[in-house]
Amino acid sequence: MSIETSIGLETGQPYPYQRVELVEPDWTRFPGWKDVTAEEWESVQWQRAHCVKNVRQLRELFGDLLDEKFYADLERDQAERATMSMLVPPQMMNTMVPHEVPAGPGSLTEAFYADPIRHYMIPVFSDRRTDWSSHPHATRDSLHEHDMWVAEGLTHRYPTKVLAELLPTCPQYCGHCTRMDLVGNSTPVIDKLKFAGKPNDRLGEMMDYLRRTPSVRDVVVSGGDVANMPWPRLEDFLSNLLEIENIRDIRLATKALIGLPQHWLQDDVVRGMERVASVARQRGVSIAIHTHTNHANSVTPIVAKATRAMLDTGIRDVRNQGVLLNGVNADPHALLDLCFRLLDGAQIMPYYFYMCDMIPFSEHWRVSVADAQRLQHHIMGYLPGFATPRIVCDVPFVGKRWVHQLADYDTERGISYWTKNYRTSIEATDPEALNRTFEYYDPIHTLPESGQQWWAEHSDLDSSALKAAEVAEASRRTAALQAW
Repeated sequence: MSIETSIGLETGQPYPYQRVELVEPDWTRFPGWKDVTAEEWESVQWQRAHCVKNVRQLRELFGDLLDEKFYADLERDQAERATMSMLVPPQMMNTMVPHEVPAGPGSLTEAFYADPIRHYMIPVFSDRRTDWSSHPHATRDSLHEHDMWVAEGLTHRYPTKVLAELLPTCPQYCGHCTRMDLVGNSTPVIDKLKFAGKPNDRLGEMMDYLRRTPSVRDVVVSGGDVANMPWPRLEDFLSNLLEIENIRDIRLATKALIGLPQHWLQDDVVRGMERVASVARQRGVSIAIHTHTNHANSVTPIVAKATRAMLDTGIRDVRNQGVLLNGVNADPHALLDLCFRLLDGAQIMPYYFYMCDMIPFSEHWRVSVADAQRLQHHIMGYLPGFATPRIVCDVPFVGKRWVHQLADYDTERGISYWTKNYRTSIEATDPEALNRTFEYYDPIHTLPESGQQWWAEHSDLDSSALKAAEVAEASRRTAALQAW
């Protein structure tokens, strides 16, 4: 569906807004959960104990409602392509094929293949592209966060902000995870990086850096997912942060508000957040939760309940940072449906949609900068201005840039060029950091035939030779434009 062809018959608008009541899908429709009670479902312990971690457990849940070809497809992906191990809480699994009624063997196969949440949480081999499964410039740490560590797990990329990776695990693993180099278990194709320091030592070194760096005012507390950190340890870390005078903003990053909202409804977590929020208010510090959901079907009543519980503790806001994913939400209607579901149903503020990063085997999810620009255009005007999300490109060695901020764009070869107005922690003495341009690359399959041919002819070069070829082609392009 595209916004150009989808005309709202009742309103005459390209996108016909309609408020939708949130619904918790009936989990007993799946054979493996036919006897699960509401009390069990609302238990975080039950949820964690019944996560789907492998093909065997998925088969136990669905039985013959999925054809054997799907299980084989998934097994092949796990063996040959997956950069993240499989981990899906029941809450998140239940939002897949929510409107389908099982009708015998194989009856859910087609809908499960097409499901947008399945598409990024349980990728299968047939989802992936076979022409360009990875871009030639794809890397494990595509944003070079490790290069910018000022203490192990503490990335200082922006002048006033840092990212604190407290732990390398989550309650759920997304297939497109940008931190696939560090987060989760190793897979047959990716041997994960491991933190070298002991947890207490690492967190202590982070605090030491923040105390002696008064230019930092904003800390994103992430991982992994902070929901996997025992609450007493997380509260201790936050309490220490609140004692540092220069820290004015603290953001807790947790997809679990969507994938495991039961965690954020636990009495000890709610009471702990009340204590932290109270101290933050006394000291004039803003605390917010940043969650991550990519499709409207993920927003259910229990997600709204958990969000309300967090807002009632006195934190400033709950915001969503989604990822723009082909096959999931790279469509104006899907983005607007999600934003209104978040805003109307759960009081979650739409904030960002990131373009999918250039990690290995991600080309089937990624979209071009040009498509991202068109999507930004098509979602404008429907949401309140304060709740209209920005679509951003996280440019390697640069950071977040609105998709219209590019300095130049070679649409034939799919190379966009970006500038920046600050130095990262690895460029403190680099006089050219603010003068050079930095590249981001479109998926090759989205390019015109001539561009695809150029990459086919050059993709086998080593990185330095490939970069030289790109520079030479850019020079020829500039000369041609000047001559014209």
